[in-house]
Amino acid sequence: MNKYQFIKEAAYEANIQLPRLGLVVFTFGNVSVADHDKGVFAIKPSGMPYEQLHPENMVIVDFDGQVVAGNLRPSSDTKTHAVLYRHWEKIGAVAHTHSTYATAWAQTQLDIPILGTTHADHLTVDVPCAPPMSDDMIQGDYEYETGFQILHDFERRGYNYEEVEMILLGNHAPFTWGKTAEKAVYNSAVLEEIARMAYLTCTIRPEAPRLKAALIQKHYERKHGKHAYYGQQ
Repeated sequence: MNKYQFIKEAAYEANIQLPRLGLVVFTFGNVSVADHDKGVFAIKPSGMPYEQLHPENMVIVDFDGQVVAGNLRPSSDTKTHAVLYRHWEKIGAVAHTHSTYATAWAQTQLDIPILGTTHADHLTVDVPCAPPMSDDMIQGDYEYETGFQILHDFERRGYNYEEVEMILLGNHAPFTWGKTAEKAVYNSAVLEEIARMAYLTCTIRPEAPRLKAALIQKHYERKHGKHAYYGQQ
């Protein structure tokens, strides 16, 4: 077996989930899967339609964004993924979509407020929206700097990337991550649903109140806390 076969197959399976879940149209979006021991990740080829993907199409790239194996050009977002893997050692996969509601929130440059228990089942904070990048960052190594825009926003807020596994890039779109490819894609789907619910809530009642602290804590802890009791053991 090819030494990169596992991450190539995992990346393939994750990428084909994006259109199935309604998170992308055409070629918008990508998922990568990392092997930290080898210092590489597998990522979708740039611009390739999802229906044409195959595990062998996945491109192997190192954490500096350099192609290690594969004959195709990797996703244009490759350097963003590389920055996240190099600096956040406990993530195993990164997903990037332009899903409708999450991207709409990104275009407002607003955080998605925590308004209900669905949100609190996954986060105790608003979904962060990093500000648009500076002109210098945009005109420089754009995709590389995009990764640092994510890192800097988490540093500014004091967020832990293992607890908050999603972000919006102002005027751009969402990125999510997780320990596994399945979790990264799951987080993309959850983020899109949270964004949709928040949009509908704010449309119905623009002054809708934030979820009260006791409910935030209860719903998060019952799924993620020390004494979590949601699901099966």
